[in-house]
Amino acid sequence: LLNALIGEKMAIVSPKVQTTRHRIKAFLNKPGEYQIIFSDTPGIIDPKYKLHQKMMDSVKGALEDADLALLMVDANDNFEECDAIFAALKLKVPALLILNKIDIAGNGKIAEAEAFFANKSYCKQLVKIGALQKLHLNKLLAVIVSMLPEGLPFYNEDLEVAPPTEWTEFRNKLSNYDGVLFVTPEYNRSVPAVLKNALDV
Repeated sequence: LLNALIGEKMAIVSPKVQTTRHRIKAFLNKPGEYQIIFSDTPGIIDPKYKLHQKMMDSVKGALEDADLALLMVDANDNFEECDAIFAALKLKVPALLILNKIDIAGNGKIAEAEAFFANKSYCKQLVKIGALQKLHLNKLLAVIVSMLPEGLPFYNEDLEVAPPTEWTEFRNKLSNYDGVLFVTPEYNRSVPAVLKNALDV
């Protein structure tokens, strides 16, 4: 969804769970009208390791900073499981529930989702989209803008994303890698400078 809204590949897209391990900030600017700062966080899980805990701390930090929470649900998900996760967040900000993948939703799943989330206290509004096919993204964006408070821009309007693009691209290449990564001197010459610095440390 973030990639579709910004129009650039900002976040990793992978069938592997927990591919996003760090908070990514992306900026959508329409000069004179709005600046929206999106925070893409790791998926919410029950932390079992220190890495998981750091990832969940990232989610918590994003929610504390936010003016609006976007809660995205796959139209084919188990809605009761999603509800348990969302309720446990104990959000202090308004939330917009985004029902994604409506283009491949099972029979009756869209109507089921609308009925299920209609009276949930955290759900101020529900918007149905298909992120991959870019279905109803203009409507979603209009709703987001209407729910955000007015204020001055936080960042330069030329910015699109916070993390270095070079590092993001390198993570994308490794996102589906299952083996052990050995870094040789020859390989080291082809990796991003940011990784070389990390290797030196």
